[in-house]
Amino acid sequence: MIGRIPVLDVSPLVDCGRRPAKAVVGEAFEIGATVFREGHDAVAANVVLRDPGGQPGAWTPMREAAPGSDRWSAVVVPDSEGLWSYAVEAWSDPVASWLREAGIKVPAGIDTELVLEEGARLYERAAADVPKSDGREAVLAVADALRNTAAEPGVRLAAASASDAAAALARHPLRELVTISRPLPLLVERRRALFGSWYELFPRSEGAVVAPGGPPVSGTFRTAAERLPAIAAMGFDVVYLPPVHPIGTTHRKGPDNSLTSGPHDVGVPWAIGSADGGHDALHPDLGTFADFAHFVQTAKALRMEVALDFALQCSPDHPWVTEHPEWFRHRADGTIAYAENPPKKYQDIVPVAFDADMRGLVRETVRILRFWAERGVRIFRVDNPHTKPVVFWEQVIAEVNGTDPDVIFLAEAFTRPAMMRTLAAVGFQQSYTYFTWRNTKRELTEYLTELSGETAAVLRPNFFVNTPDILHETLQRGGRPAFEVRAVLAATLSPSWGMYAGYELCENTALREGSEEYLRSEKYELRPRDWESAAREGRTIAPLITALNRIRRRHPALQQLRNLHFHDTDNDAVIAYSKRSGQDTVLVVANLDPHHTQEGTVSLDMPRLGFAWPETAPVRDLLTGETYHWGRAAFVRLEPGVTPAHIVALRPSPPIGGSPTP
Repeated sequence: MIGRIPVLDVSPLVDCGRRPAKAVVGEAFEIGATVFREGHDAVAANVVLRDPGGQPGAWTPMREAAPGSDRWSAVVVPDSEGLWSYAVEAWSDPVASWLREAGIKVPAGIDTELVLEEGARLYERAAADVPKSDGREAVLAVADALRNTAAEPGVRLAAASASDAAAALARHPLRELVTISRPLPLLVERRRALFGSWYELFPRSEGAVVAPGGPPVSGTFRTAAERLPAIAAMGFDVVYLPPVHPIGTTHRKGPDNSLTSGPHDVGVPWAIGSADGGHDALHPDLGTFADFAHFVQTAKALRMEVALDFALQCSPDHPWVTEHPEWFRHRADGTIAYAENPPKKYQDIVPVAFDADMRGLVRETVRILRFWAERGVRIFRVDNPHTKPVVFWEQVIAEVNGTDPDVIFLAEAFTRPAMMRTLAAVGFQQSYTYFTWRNTKRELTEYLTELSGETAAVLRPNFFVNTPDILHETLQRGGRPAFEVRAVLAATLSPSWGMYAGYELCENTALREGSEEYLRSEKYELRPRDWESAAREGRTIAPLITALNRIRRRHPALQQLRNLHFHDTDNDAVIAYSKRSGQDTVLVVANLDPHHTQEGTVSLDMPRLGFAWPETAPVRDLLTGETYHWGRAAFVRLEPGVTPAHIVALRPSPPIGGSPTP
């Protein structure tokens, strides 16, 4: 049944309210609703948040988007983790209704004394709900002024506009016919679920020795730990490891995914399981659990978290194959079917079949995840979750997060939008995205408008600029300038972004023309890198990466997703966008063409930046330190390899009587 005052289309609404919308602690979260009533009387609305204990907080006033639109909204900021709820309260505003009527009748001399007396009584009623310490006397003073027949009617009416009385009633309004929407769930998680910089590395490559004519020597957790200070110095928050488990030998792949392997080929980490164990074991070449603990503790001391790949698949040698044959699909000839994504074939991997024993697989998966969580891993990058039943992940994540709500799951799901959104709705805190394949201004603008809009209540993006599987054509052909601008875009468009080791060296040689696979891919062989020589010879963009992560940490605006706004440019090779959080505003103007210098005029939406239209703003480039004065039309010239982008900080003018936040 509709309420006395209709409250409709409350947003965000996830699965008709059956699942919670998402936010993190400190994140600005917008709630909207359509609110109206019959006739001409004024209505108003507010949002009420209830914390995980069910206690209501101070309600937040809503504002109408535009006069007559009936669409109201407010921004709330939850301050603790847990399952909250939110509801919209709509109500009749008799004071606003009287002010509108009196503003017409009193100047026209219509029922003047009657109208003013009705107003006086209304303000007396309103004063009863205003605390004595918070403006009650100011509201009663309006009632007295309205009855002061010694003054002109216009003067008496003007008293109703007294700022102190209006402020008191804004805090404690007189509300009638209050109508409340049904409460909707809001899951508030820790900040890492939204904001973080990720770095992916293969531990076996760090410290590895590959000598001509000799067997390769794998790196270990101990040698990989020696790389962590350099990663932390670049400003990364999360170091992500591909699977670190034993690798099968049956159908082991050789270099560049060849079907034949030699005696010293190391195999693919995603072909999990051998006689040495499965998902709860470590590859012997990497070291012991004490060595793994050392790696985790070293990262923690450097203020980084360790994320571990969770790939629910097996090599033909995995213990599960003999212990639980019902967990796999058998072909007509009795063999277990290996993984395929035609035309790709993965003969060294057998996928899990879920329907014969879903309960057993859920139980074992939860056990494995808790096994690693107890060893300091609180973030899991889940490999190909879209090839497993959604209901499976719903049960697994609910069980794990039920006891360990700080555990974060990142979905590596490059798949159909409906599947990506549903995986997010059932519990995945983050998701890979199509960012890699969005390169033009139009593609980026349309996609980011979607991600930062209503989708943000469900799916949180993580913009990886590359992965061991994905070397996009833009990077293959654009050289160092392409690597620079894609890093700028990922780091400033999304609160979470990531890169796979070697990106800072601009590694861009593909396996073959038209392929997104790396030549001599690290998935199939050890790939030691000479980081010191690269830095000494200037063959690295690590300084830019470091600057980007430093800027992200210093500017709260870049730690949000829903605050993104695009600005017009007269050159399609130049993109401009801003993010604003309180007094912190960051504007980015980037050249999307890695081959040519581009210039043009940026038409800045000054009010969205916190300025009046005629103002000019002093802006400081956070990459170069240079200062400019930009107004609503700003000219830029961006040269690839020299100035890939302007990232500028603005400080909006303080309100009258106030000052900027320091």
